[in-house]
Amino acid sequence: MSKTILTVDDSASMRMLLKASLTAQGFRIEAANDGRHGLERMSEVKPDLLITDINMPEMDGFELIEAVRAKPEFRGVPILVLSTEFSDEKKARARDAGATGWITKPFDAAKLGTAIRRVCP
Repeated sequence: MSKTILTVDDSASMRMLLKASLTAQGFRIEAANDGRHGLERMSEVKPDLLITDINMPEMDGFELIEAVRAKPEFRGVPILVLSTEFSDEKKARARDAGATGWITKPFDAAKLGTAIRRVCP
């Protein structure tokens, strides 16, 4: 059975790019356009993996990760951050919030697929 991935990014083109490249690798993709919407979608979709951007309006990626980790039913869901940010400080903050891994944009589709399969076998 294919894994369901929820992608959260305020960029429509990035959501489309993720959907195209990950659907081609056999994943089922659901999307949300900011952290608040992503948190709502988590309960609807119950994904196997969450991929989130950091810089978003309403609720940023750090807040989304913390909110997801605060819900017992999502504590075991892997979370990958996909961001143009790459400072060690931001990566540490994401890890402390509960992120599983970090991928820098622009992403390589094959490497992203490998990372997904590693955290979500």
